[in-house]
Amino acid sequence: MDEDQVLKDTRHWVDQAVIGLNLCPFAKAVQVQGRVRYVVSTADTVEHLIYDLGRELNALHDADPELVDTTLLVHPQVLTDFLDYNDFLDAADALVEELGLDGELQVASFHPRYQFEGTEPDDITNYSNRSPYPTLHLLREASIDRAVEAFPEAESIFEANIETLKRLGIGGWLALGLRK
Repeated sequence: MDEDQVLKDTRHWVDQAVIGLNLCPFAKAVQVQGRVRYVVSTADTVEHLIYDLGRELNALHDADPELVDTTLLVHPQVLTDFLDYNDFLDAADALVEELGLDGELQVASFHPRYQFEGTEPDDITNYSNRSPYPTLHLLREASIDRAVEAFPEAESIFEANIETLKRLGIGGWLALGLRK
């Protein structure tokens, strides 16, 4: 695993897809302000990833929100199968609760083979949650609340993303230097 390449690929995805396509209208500000913490986990087992996730949840909780607002925990060596990854999300949520951080932090999910229920594997709409590597996005609930307050029609983001991705198509996605 080349950690520098993982970070480069992940930052490129954030800049080109998440921000560039406006898949998350809240991402640009924290990225520009340097308040996104990027962490590459060397975990090669689920147990090691749980440890890394716990460490990063606590680090985000303890960090000054003006310095670190959110964390992307990228784990390229474990949970590369989407179904295994999806099953793991229950354990991630349980860890948030076990650490007493429920209501303060939450975990969002991104994966190279992300697939929404009821879609085909190569449906372009799945790409709204496709990252170069399996990634756990650790978010402060206070930040989410502020974002929703500033953008009261937050529920429309998903529909806008679907339309954006349909217009773009796989060819457009690849033209951005993103992986299929």
